[in-house]
Formats: sequence, C-alpha cells, structure tokens
Amino acid sequence: MFQGATQLSLDAKGRMAIPARHRDELVKAAEGRLVLTGHPHRCLLLYPEPAWLPVREQLAKLSSIDPRTASIKRVMMGNALPTELDSAGRLLLAPELRDYAGFDKQVFLVGMGSHFEIWSEAGWKRQNELALESLQSLDLPAGLEGISL
Repeated sequence: MFQGATQLSLDAKGRMAIPARHRDELVKAAEGRLVLTGHPHRCLLLYPEPAWLPVREQLAKLSSIDPRTASIKRVMMGNALPTELDSAGRLLLAPELRDYAGFDKQVFLVGMGSHFEIWSEAGWKRQNELALESLQSLDLPAGLEGISL
C-alpha cells in the first residue's frame, strides 16, 4: 500500500527518482510494468499495471457520447503510457504529460493506496488548501461521517 507525500526534483530529462521506501514495493506490485496517465484534476497517476487494468476496464465502459464521461475517458485512457523504472530507479515523465500537469522542477509523489498521484508543487499546495477549505463547512462529504481521527 502506497501512502505519504514526498517532494522530488525532476532532472533535466524529466526523470524523477522513486524513493527507496516505495521502489521495491512498486516493482513487485507492477511485475516490472507501470502505467503513467493524466488525471482530470491536472496531476499524473502512476499505477502498477495490474492495478491499472481494472481501472482501464471501467473507463472503457463509460459512454463516449456523454461529453463529461468522454472527456474523462480521453484524459485517462488517451494519455496512458506503459513505462518502467530505469536501472537507477528513475521514472521518465513524458514531455506531453509534464506539460499537461504543469510540472516545473519540483513535484510531489503522493501515495494513494494502490497507486500514486504526481502533482506539480503549485497543484499539491492548491489541493491541500482546497481540503482545508472543504473541512471548514459542517457538512462532511459522503463517506467521511463515520471516520474517527
């Protein structure tokens, strides 16, 4: 299970080093195969391929007629690229995906259980601010009512 947020630097070729604490588990879960794709919230998603396949199947069933589902399908399936870590444990982020997510030099690798989100520094800061703002209301989002922290 992947969790935690780590700030990382991209090198001049657009590669990021996967932290050692995640690398072995990621390689094991991926059986060497990873999938990198875009998310409608302007971050990237990094999946071990076995975890991506059920998501891809669900996306494939979405309507291509409804403009909302078609847009989500285009972003997530249309940007999906098979990838792998190099021998130094680095992941190359394709230029078009870096551009889509607005990446500069610093990114955040965020563990989401079965996969990772990769955010620009500004995007990750904005997500944290949005989370804090949403918690100011007395109405919790569905599913959070029973969680005790």
